[in-house]
Amino acid sequence: MCNKILTSVFILFILSMAHSALAAEKEAIDMIENIHWLGHDTFKISGGKVIYTDPFNIRKEDAADIVLITHEHYDHCSPNDVKKIQKTDTVIVAPPDCAGKLSGNIKTVTPGDKLTVNGVEIEAVPSYNTNKQFHTKSRNWVGYIITVNGERLYLAGDTDFIPEMKTFKADIALLPVSGTYVMTAEEAVEAALAIKPKIAIPMHYNSIVGTKKDAKRFADGLKGKVEVRILKEE
Repeated sequence: MCNKILTSVFILFILSMAHSALAAEKEAIDMIENIHWLGHDTFKISGGKVIYTDPFNIRKEDAADIVLITHEHYDHCSPNDVKKIQKTDTVIVAPPDCAGKLSGNIKTVTPGDKLTVNGVEIEAVPSYNTNKQFHTKSRNWVGYIITVNGERLYLAGDTDFIPEMKTFKADIALLPVSGTYVMTAEEAVEAALAIKPKIAIPMHYNSIVGTKKDAKRFADGLKGKVEVRILKEE
């Protein structure tokens, strides 16, 4: 009798765990509907506060609540593009070397900093090259992990597969895949396997460097391991 009770409790525990996992995966999938890829490393995240990442080649004016900038290269820190989405109370989060290029409400961050902006939890994490010199660790440029509607979303920035990624916890990971200045598709596969997100989204291709083939190689490399969504450029 005792064994039957224990077995029943164990089965209920397994079913509960499976239900929780499915619910968490559904939440991540629902979150994808609010993530809009505007090309390169530019995303618009809606469904609450409107968040833009590395605005570049913005095609139409908008009103952002938060702008996240990863580093000062022209295709990530573009003052003219920021102005297209900036309103009087927009908060810009960026490394210190970007601040001089921008105006308005700017909060500067370096790797390891944590802050809350308009109710959105933001963590700045390291982002750098390991086998090239375009984005050196000494520059203290960043990626971001933000919590939106309970989901942790990781924006990698321009980076290679770095050791710190093994400690990142994210439900959705936005990872560069083009090579040249950042990870190759194959290196991005390694990064995704280390981070273990529910969903991975390729970025940093089809503009300046990289092609849709890089995104496809990334998806193929993670088939059966991590779900990949290749977003349509909007």
